[in-house]
Amino acid sequence: MKIKFRRLAAICLAAALCTSTAQAVVTGGAGQTMVRVGLAASTSGAAHEALVGANLWNVEQHGAGYRFGYFDSNYNFIELGRTGPDMVQVSVIKTQNTWFRGSDRTSYSNTDNGGTVVGCYHLQLPGNYLNYEQAAADAAAAGGFVAYINGTYQVRAGSYVNRAEAEQAQAAIPNSEIVGTSSYGINVIQSGTANILFQYDMGEGTRLAIMPDVTRAADACTWFWGVKYRGAFTYQRFNGGNLTVVNVVDLEDYVKGVAPYEMGRSWPLEALKTQAVCARTYVMRQSRHNSLGFDVCSSDHCQVYNGTGSSSSDWGPTAVSDRAVDETAGQVLWYQDRLAETFYSSSNGGASEDAKNVWGTDTTNQYPYLCGVIDPYEKGADSINSRSSWNVTYTAGELTRRLNDKGFGVGTSVDSLVLTYSKLGNVIKLEVYWANGQKNTFKPSDGRSSIRSAFGLNSIRFTVNGRSVHPTEGKPGGYLVNGSQPLDGLDGLYAINGSGTTGKVSNPAYTIDGSGQTTELKPQSPGLSGSNEGGGTVKVSGTTYSFDGSGWGHQVGMSQFGAYAMAKQGFRYNQICEFYFPGTHVGPIKRK
Repeated sequence: MKIKFRRLAAICLAAALCTSTAQAVVTGGAGQTMVRVGLAASTSGAAHEALVGANLWNVEQHGAGYRFGYFDSNYNFIELGRTGPDMVQVSVIKTQNTWFRGSDRTSYSNTDNGGTVVGCYHLQLPGNYLNYEQAAADAAAAGGFVAYINGTYQVRAGSYVNRAEAEQAQAAIPNSEIVGTSSYGINVIQSGTANILFQYDMGEGTRLAIMPDVTRAADACTWFWGVKYRGAFTYQRFNGGNLTVVNVVDLEDYVKGVAPYEMGRSWPLEALKTQAVCARTYVMRQSRHNSLGFDVCSSDHCQVYNGTGSSSSDWGPTAVSDRAVDETAGQVLWYQDRLAETFYSSSNGGASEDAKNVWGTDTTNQYPYLCGVIDPYEKGADSINSRSSWNVTYTAGELTRRLNDKGFGVGTSVDSLVLTYSKLGNVIKLEVYWANGQKNTFKPSDGRSSIRSAFGLNSIRFTVNGRSVHPTEGKPGGYLVNGSQPLDGLDGLYAINGSGTTGKVSNPAYTIDGSGQTTELKPQSPGLSGSNEGGGTVKVSGTTYSFDGSGWGHQVGMSQFGAYAMAKQGFRYNQICEFYFPGTHVGPIKRK
């Protein structure tokens, strides 16, 4: 089973914690809650860059034709025009000279690529029109198209690369005027042709909306970039640039497009319900991309969203994932009277971490539920969790080169590492001491200076060279005596034999129990099950640095593998949510 989990940019998450305090998605005029998902945009985290051209293709037997218009402030769709029901594919392009080869989505270009061109000059017939029907009738007679420009309907014909071409054609249409659009204009064409179906230009800050299906099918579904989506699409040219493409979709349909991609699509029902609640709550708070006209993007920068899937039968929503969303419809996670921040990652390795230690979040006053918890359940999923334990080993030279390549300690070499553990046993600070006396400090979330990024690790739950902090003493210790008392090492340690003779202990050392059984005394094993609980620091040096750890992700909030294990043990989704976010409760969305 291939599972894609979200790995969020820590700096952005920290910013989100500071700014996202209210519901961000829109409640439409009909009472539905709508989510705006960025599918293509010029911003970090977007699944696709803003596009020169974007195709839509109706899914067979799931709607027919297209309606063009815009959304009002209550997200009611206002129709301006439409195609007939026989129109299967349309493409949206900028109103500047645009070339394409065939109908392939990647072939659009604003420079001549040898393909078909849709020019930016047109011939406009005299006068304006009161409605689309009147304009469409005259457009059909003239072999042209309907344009909606600054709030009025017009009829235009032709598409010419330059003014000279337009002037040459003007003689065939008496009284016509050569026109173009502003740098915010958008054309809708019949895919694979230069046939313009509709032109839209309402200036800066406006966006064209396309609602697939003119037959009002109950479950209209449309292909975009190899994935099927419910809902509508909007197109906007920020600063006159390429197209930002947004899927406007009902909240519950959005969650159905998240749950099976952020978690195993056939995982236990209660685990998927937990994911649904977390995903629904998360998006209700988000406005991080509002400046680009959407709430969340479709990548793991926010939450992975892939609509209703692709043509692959083993990828996408399942009956159980859809059921999980349906049975938790409208359910979100609350802390007192406000929506909780429902962060999650793949695996915590045995304990999540306080968001204060990861992102600097105020977990004392504002977000007390984003505290770390010891997780005794996640190990129940170890058999399917490829990162339940992991190892990354470097020679001292390899570690030096890795850090040098990232701009740290250039011209010197690693001398030692000092690890600071939280009370939950996670590394919340890692200091590198260099041979020239300098020092670099790494935290869980400092971009290239983050612990995971700098050292190539899956999580912040690890030990180095087996050195760990004792659960209660909080002091360095590599050996345990009688299973509990920690020893820094064997230096200065003496043993007494049966004849009363004492001698200095050296490696290898052995212990003998009451039955005469001898066992080699070895350093305490890596803290994969909480051996570093209690906090403290450890100093490590040597010719090799072996990182032994568990978990995968930022370690704040819910563990997805932990939710799997808890569901297998009979816990309900509300219990799982409330375990990972202490002090919260599951309840219905409160409508404004």
